[in-house]
Amino acid sequence: MRGLDRSQRSLALAAVTILAVIITDRLTKIFFSGLLALGESLPVIPRVFHITLVHNTGIAFGFFKDQGIVFIIVPVIAVILLVFNIYYYRQNNTVIDRRYVVAFCFILGGALGNLFDRMVFGYVIDFIDLRVWPVFNIADSAITIGAVIIAWQCFQLSEK
Repeated sequence: MRGLDRSQRSLALAAVTILAVIITDRLTKIFFSGLLALGESLPVIPRVFHITLVHNTGIAFGFFKDQGIVFIIVPVIAVILLVFNIYYYRQNNTVIDRRYVVAFCFILGGALGNLFDRMVFGYVIDFIDLRVWPVFNIADSAITIGAVIIAWQCFQLSEK
């Protein structure tokens, strides 16, 4: 990556981040779908952290179940907006902080991971069960981490 300019490095970082999220999400979903039956729970730390196979027809963390096509349309719109945002910064030669690039890519990778499930299976495969929160997956985690990074960056900017 030494011979690449800043824009090319950012694009490479974006591609690697998005692919890492999607691949990690898919591999973990395939692994736990093969390991557990639907609804089966494997305690890792009893009453604190379990691996529980759930088919989620709602949005993030199981909210608004069985809303059908809406949950394909909304992620598609989110993906388009994120791609447009990255494209806009690139076209206007605006230097974008690498933390934003990573955060946007976490969100994009997570959205694409869950969108794949919805389009192929009609539901999202979830398995991370903290017992006090709805069951979720790697894609949900990536979306949340990306959103927290962006919120943190915005909070820091507002303090200046």
